Formats: sequence, structure tokens, C-alpha cells
Amino acid sequence: MINNFKNIIKVFFALSIGAIAIVSCEPEADELGTQFFQDTAAGTVKDYNVIAYNLFHNDTIQSNSSKIVSATLGAFNETNFGMQKSSFVTQVRLSSYSPDFGTNAVIDSVVLQMKPLYQTATDSIKTTTLDDNFTYGTDNTPAKKVVTNYPVTKYGKYKINGATPTFTIRVDEVNEFLNSSTDAVMSNKQVALGASLGTKTFDGYLRSVKITKDSDNSELFSNDIGFRMPLDANFFQQKIINKKGSFELGDVASFIRYFKGLRISVDENDGYLMSFDPNGITATIYYKYDKTDNSTVTRTSSTFTLDLGSSNAHFNQIQYARSSNFSSAISGSSSTLGDKQLYVQGMGGPGAEIKIPASTIAELRDLYNTKKIGIMSAKVRFYTDAAWDNKYTKPQNFIAYLKGANAFLDDVTAFQYNSLYTMVKGVDLDKNPAYYDVDITQTITNTIKNKTDDYLENNPLIIDVGSFRLNTSTSATSYLGFNYTDRAYTPNSVVLVGSNLTNSDAQYNKRAQLKVIYSNK
Repeated sequence: MINNFKNIIKVFFALSIGAIAIVSCEPEADELGTQFFQDTAAGTVKDYNVIAYNLFHNDTIQSNSSKIVSATLGAFNETNFGMQKSSFVTQVRLSSYSPDFGTNAVIDSVVLQMKPLYQTATDSIKTTTLDDNFTYGTDNTPAKKVVTNYPVTKYGKYKINGATPTFTIRVDEVNEFLNSSTDAVMSNKQVALGASLGTKTFDGYLRSVKITKDSDNSELFSNDIGFRMPLDANFFQQKIINKKGSFELGDVASFIRYFKGLRISVDENDGYLMSFDPNGITATIYYKYDKTDNSTVTRTSSTFTLDLGSSNAHFNQIQYARSSNFSSAISGSSSTLGDKQLYVQGMGGPGAEIKIPASTIAELRDLYNTKKIGIMSAKVRFYTDAAWDNKYTKPQNFIAYLKGANAFLDDVTAFQYNSLYTMVKGVDLDKNPAYYDVDITQTITNTIKNKTDDYLENNPLIIDVGSFRLNTSTSATSYLGFNYTDRAYTPNSVVLVGSNLTNSDAQYNKRAQLKVIYSNK
């Protein structure tokens, strides 16, 4: 019977049993808190009510360079949450200062390139080959041109009115000083704009091009996968090339106050959000100048690179246009009674707070003192709400912590180096309904042993969409720290079932609850 415990517990959790069940038990390998019981002890499963309600973050989050390992661009409008739109603002630096562009330098083109995350599955990639009557270069060399199309990874809509959504990507000059890359910037910051530097329609595909000679298949041209758009050559001619020798181009401090930056945005208000490396954007000036050799003047091609990398201040600018349902739910939220629905959203959107009543801790404490129980498992379970019946990718994880603690949960501190430990587990995330379990076993145990009954009522559990960032510099699994998360650039959203439901409600059995398994020592 001991070996049957795993299956029994899974059945209990799957059925969300509210009654108490007594079974012979052996803990699952990933059920922490096993130090409190023996293999022959009796296990008890019990559900407890919680108070779960919405936590509004004022639709803002710190989104400057120290917080966004990844950046977002696009717009997504959804019935439950409304519109969420993300732009990217960055400084620009010269790759070298006091540059000499040569004599009579004239720009041919300026090209901005960025590489959002894209899909690499063979059935997603589209390849077009042009080898009939295709020629390359001024000498019209017979050649073959292969264009490979890679779909970007999207969070949002793949179709709008039956058609694939397109964006007009726009680049504008920024007309205010963006300070230092170490300065904190909030996502709702608006910047003054100057000249419009270019627009281009984006169909959702990144492209690479390779051209080879027909005669021997040697390579004539190739470029990397990416999205490329031309910027206003005349603007950069006047702003940079014609300023050769000026103090504005003489050093970093002068230049970033002269040419203050760029904003990359989309015109549309619906479609999807895509992610990209904020330090992977490039801008290249292609120009010609007069080169003199033995009194012979030749027009010569050259390039100059603008630095858009990590040394620059940059941030995501996030805007919202909220739905009436969302606004009503947030404005009517009750930390006393709880809410019927919980709206949780990444990129600075709302989260949720969960109070565990003092009466629950008192009951468990009494069992601990009188019957010497050990907490095998304590998890807060959330089901996805019926309103979230769609194909959008659900959050894979939550950031969970106690309000006012400014520190990891006791569970994370105790078990983050244990490869079997998972703070949040999502189940059936490709289906509706799905559910999430947030493991607070050690937190509950420590509260019973060392805290007051109302500790988790006064210091609610907070969940936000996102994850704590891992420390990749060590071989052991560990987190960088409590303040290092991907909240600012995780786009996913979900509506969860709250706690303020009556037993006549169709989703009553899926309300947010604390699920405890304990064992007598």
C-alpha cells in the first residue's frame, strides 16, 4: 500500500476533494517536508479556504536596461484585459568618436536591423528560390537567390478577421536626454519625439538571403536572419556626416545630448507581442567618399556603425487601454471578501494576493502541538477561469513571495538547490481549464512553528506573472536574487478563479484554495 500513495494523492488532487481522507502513505519524490514523518505514518488530505483578490500594479514596472534582458515590441488587444502596447526607446552612440568620413562623404542608405525571437521548426520555415533569369550586380552575373522566411514567435493573435496581422514598424527621433543606463525608468514614461525616421510594414517573418553564382556555386552575397528597414538617409547626412569635426561628435557625453536616441514602435493597436534582444539591434550607415590615389579620385564605398548596445540607456515603454470588465474587477476588488476572478498579467500588469486566514494556521498549529503532525505538502491551487477560454499561451510560471518580506519564500531559500523542487507547477496548460499549484510547504511549516496565527493573513502571498531569473554562472540551479525577475518582459496573461464564490456558482469547486497534506509523526 505504501507504493500506492503516489497514485492516491494524484487522484485526491485531481478531484479537489474537500473532505478529509486517511491513507497509508509514502511521499512522492518531489513532495518536500518529508523530514516530519515516517513511511508508515498516516497521511491526511484537507482543503482550506483562502481570501484571493486582485493586486493592481498601476500598469507600470521598472523596465530600464538592468531589468530587461529581453525587450518587447507590438500590440495585443484582448477582451478580458484590453489593449497592451509596447515600444522600445534607446540611446544611440557612435562606434568611434571624432570620426573621419573622408572627402565629400554622401550617404547611400541607413539600415536598422533587429532580430525578434523566431521559430525554427522545419514546417514553419518558408523558402523561395529564384534561379530563372536572375542576375546579380552591375555585371549581371547569372545567379541563384534563396530567400528563407522564419515566422517570429508571437504572443497574441495569429489571425485578425481571417488574415495574418501586420504591423507598421516606426522609428522616431527622441528629443529628450535619456540619462544613464543605470538610472531606473518606469514603463509608463513617455518621451518627447522629433523627426520621423522611417516606417516599414512587417508581415511577421524574418528573412535571410543568400545569392550564389550559377557557374560555380560560389557565394556572392548573404545576410543574417533579421528584420531590416531603411531610415531617413538625409536626416543622418545632416545629423552625423555633415557634422564631421564638430564637438557634438567628439565624445560620448556630447553626442548623447546632441542625438538623444530612437524610439521603435508599431502604429497598430492589435496583433501580437514579440520579444527581442535589446542589445542585438544594429544601425549601419552606408556611404561613399572621394578617395585620392596618385592624383586619381575614386568614389569609394564604406560603412559606419551606430552603437545601440548595452552601454546605452534603454527601456520598454508600455501603454494600456483597459476593457470595462477589467476596470470593474480592479476597482471593485475586496481584500476582505476576496474576488470572483483574478486578472494576472505580465509586463507590469496586475497580480493577485492570497491571505491564509489566522483560523487555518491556528488549526494546523493545534494539530502540530497535540498530534505532532508534519506538513508533507501545502500548495495554493488556482484554476483558470471559464472566461479565459482561448488559445493564447498561458503563463508557464509565477513569481511568488510574501508581501512585506522583500525576500524569497522560505521554500525557495530551503530547496532552490534541490533539482526536484518546483515552486510553481502548471498542469494541463494546453487545455481549459488548467490549474497551477504554488508550493508553500516550508512557509506553512515555519509559520506554524515560529510565527503568529495571523502572519499569513497580514503578509499575504503575492503572485505575479513571470519567473525569478536563474544564475547561469554556476552549475547548480539557483536564482540570481529576489529582485532579478523577467516580469518586465513576460507578455502572458491569464484569468484565474478567485475565492469569492458561493456553492451555487458553477466554478465553486475550482475556487482558489490551500491544499494541505499532513502526516502524524
